Amino acid sequence: MTHEDAGKYRAKHPPGTALRPGLAQALETVARDGRVTCAAAHKIAAAAGVLPTEVGKAIDLMEYRITTCQMGLFGYPEKKRVKPVDPVPGPLKDALLAASSDNRISCAACWKIADALKIARMEVAGACETLGVRIKPCQLGAF
Repeated sequence: MTHEDAGKYRAKHPPGTALRPGLAQALETVARDGRVTCAAAHKIAAAAGVLPTEVGKAIDLMEYRITTCQMGLFGYPEKKRVKPVDPVPGPLKDALLAASSDNRISCAACWKIADALKIARMEVAGACETLGVRIKPCQLGAF
């Protein structure tokens, strides 16, 4: 959702959607100025033993914004921090093209590729920029 949607994140979910117990308190401890970083959200998910999408839903229900995307796609002062990588190294290009479909790849798949190749997540995102592969969906449900 865009900045125009601020204060309306709850609307992404059906009426009556409830917060998962414990997530609200965990999010309140890391939120700063109504914002929660991607990294903090993932840490909460791991500690609570839930999928990141559950934490993302809780963030929406609490009307917080997700910032500092670990892929560099959103939540920075300059909006998007990721920069194209040119040329894209062969093994990275091969992995991205194998894992993508219809010029799309999930954030989770990008993380797995970064881990497997022992490279930064933003480098994977930069390669996606160069190759014209959109990263979607976000593990937290931001897009």
